Amino acid sequence: MDYKSDIEIAQENTPRKITEIAGELAIDERYVEPYGHYKAKIDYNFLNEKKDTPDGKLILVTAITPTPAGEGKTTTSVGLADGLRKIGKNVIVALREPSLGPVFGVKGGAAGGGYAQVVPMEDINLHFTGDFHAIGAANNLLAAMLDNHIQQGNALGIDPKQITWKRAVDMNDRQLRQIVDGLGGRMQGVPREDGFDITVASEIMAVLCLASDITDLKERLARIIVGYTYDGKPVTARDLKAQGAMAALLKDALKPNLVQTLEHTPALVHGGPFANIAHGCNSVTATRMALKLGDYVVTEAGFAADLGAEKFLDIKCRMAGLTPAAVVIVATVRALKYHGGVAKADLNQENLDALEKGLPNLLQHVSNIRDVYGLPCVVAINAFPTDTKAELDLVEKKCKELGVNARLSEVWAKGGEGGRALAEEVVRLCDEETADFRFSYELDGTIEEKLDAICKKIYHADGVQLVGNAIKQAAQLEEIGFGKVPICMAKTQYSFSDDPEKLGAPKGFTVTVRNLKISAGAGFIVALTGDIMTMPGLPKVPAAEKIDVDANGVISGLF
Repeated sequence: MDYKSDIEIAQENTPRKITEIAGELAIDERYVEPYGHYKAKIDYNFLNEKKDTPDGKLILVTAITPTPAGEGKTTTSVGLADGLRKIGKNVIVALREPSLGPVFGVKGGAAGGGYAQVVPMEDINLHFTGDFHAIGAANNLLAAMLDNHIQQGNALGIDPKQITWKRAVDMNDRQLRQIVDGLGGRMQGVPREDGFDITVASEIMAVLCLASDITDLKERLARIIVGYTYDGKPVTARDLKAQGAMAALLKDALKPNLVQTLEHTPALVHGGPFANIAHGCNSVTATRMALKLGDYVVTEAGFAADLGAEKFLDIKCRMAGLTPAAVVIVATVRALKYHGGVAKADLNQENLDALEKGLPNLLQHVSNIRDVYGLPCVVAINAFPTDTKAELDLVEKKCKELGVNARLSEVWAKGGEGGRALAEEVVRLCDEETADFRFSYELDGTIEEKLDAICKKIYHADGVQLVGNAIKQAAQLEEIGFGKVPICMAKTQYSFSDDPEKLGAPKGFTVTVRNLKISAGAGFIVALTGDIMTMPGLPKVPAAEKIDVDANGVISGLF
């Protein structure tokens, strides 16, 4: 059989008109705003019409700690939704929008893979409906108004050395991490140190994803803290009178995007914060809309369960009043062997010893979901042709010892048909097991107590240590009234610890927090750990080098 790339599979598919997909969902056409034939925005006012409709069951898809071997979380999410549809369920998948950073960097696209994709994959992976551009524009408008205020007399007394707001661009560009701007003389601005975040790490992204409507969006934007005055008082976007113009830029971006899978299952793709440096979930609006439209809603949270799922449960569910009915934890035999010490080049060979050594990573994620959060879960083994029966049996056996079932997922090769077994187990969990959902920490503790709870309960660390600026920042944030908000951990995705070299399920480590930043609009504190950065760089050979477009406008090289 000839191997086909993800983009070739997607381009051979014939999508249905998006108006047909919306029609089947019984969305009145006055709420549907088509962007071409195959994608549309759904006006959030549609939710007002559905407010008395019961919610469907929410299924969260998460994964083990990522490796270069790949896990396939988005692919599994899409395939599970198609699998649920195969067994007669009314289902919608709710996903994040991909960032251009990974598309042109290392990871490639984020629209699924093989025969479990959302389409049009080229549009979704590139500009889509312009949401990220709007978010970047709103972010940079605030930055421009901030610097202009200082230039025009600085009536608020903003200290240029205490500005915390950065500019944003949706690209991996390490050159912009730390810059000096405002050079060239008195009329060219005030010289100061500055920097860029990638757009998905912007607080505007978090605000958009957590806002319930345009009024809530505007109020959250107004609360954003951009820096401090010379006497230490916070300066907000409201002080700069910026929230109205920012909301005007974001009014269409706030509307969820409707697309479809290769098998025509409806998909809401909206928002895209990274889970290692932001809260890693699609928008609350899209999730709520999906829950009103489907009996089952499959959603995913970025990276592993210690990052995306932790933030989904401790931040998003807390703020939006959501309770998942079940959780799917995606793993591959290859990735588990990598955690067990096998080099990437040797992962195709059966190695039960290495698999046994790597399995604690999966089992720790499973235990966290079951024992910390009180949620039913299933392990989805994302199948590779090189997996042996002995390896698959070992994973299933170890999961059963924890009282959790494992199901083989073959959605990459077979689409929804390859997700039937997983879909049936998810339905069983929803019908037969009751969630006893609880958070990993409560809000009434101190900032350090909440950090300590996450590090001990979720990462299984010995504790947390605040260093450098973080000590003073914790005291300052408590003093100005932000001690009772959730914590958004910014941590490497490659380890439970803050050291990407510590694979598997490490023990005997302490997590180091070096910086604490309030995202007052989003409503949480960002804790930067280890060497994590909010602006990635490109690799030696960027994925962008392989992407091209021909004379007919057909794109190649996306994956």
